[in-house]
Amino acid sequence: MATKIRLQRRGRKDYPFYQIIIADSRAPRDGKFIEKVGSYNPNTNPATITLDFDRALYWMQVGAQPTDTVRNILSAEGVLLKKHLLGGVKKGAFTEADAETKFQAWKETKGKAVDSEKSKNAEAAASAAKARHEAEVAANKAKADLVAQKKAEAAAVQAEASAEVEAPAEPAAEATPEAEA
Repeated sequence: MATKIRLQRRGRKDYPFYQIIIADSRAPRDGKFIEKVGSYNPNTNPATITLDFDRALYWMQVGAQPTDTVRNILSAEGVLLKKHLLGGVKKGAFTEADAETKFQAWKETKGKAVDSEKSKNAEAAASAAKARHEAEVAANKAKADLVAQKKAEAAAVQAEASAEVEAPAEPAAEATPEAEA
């Protein structure tokens, strides 16, 4: 039986996530599978990957063929490197302790790279939020200035109207006593 390590689509329309499964190559994409070894969510930044490392390594060692996307995922998680190092131990190129040391060094370097990417994304999001906030404050200030200007204009028009109403009333009052005299 030819086994494949591949993705099985889950989720809703326009928001997929995937299970990483071991299946017979003849089985349909979302059909029967042998074992689930992890999941992959490309909707987050960076993509979220959960993987049963030991089971994925076991299936790689017994000959399961990964699809291209799964090969990239396994490579990013270190399964392919670990398989390569264990092959070197089997051939006698180096000891198992050396292989474990090399793998841990790679894993530490990879962890630092992922952490820096996450912090860079968080920093970019924070600066974007700050810029949006500053733009909103500026827009609110401009709007408040415009409203204050309109209120001042309305108050000036109101003052002129009240002055016009009072001004003609006084000359008329003065004209009345002169007319009586």
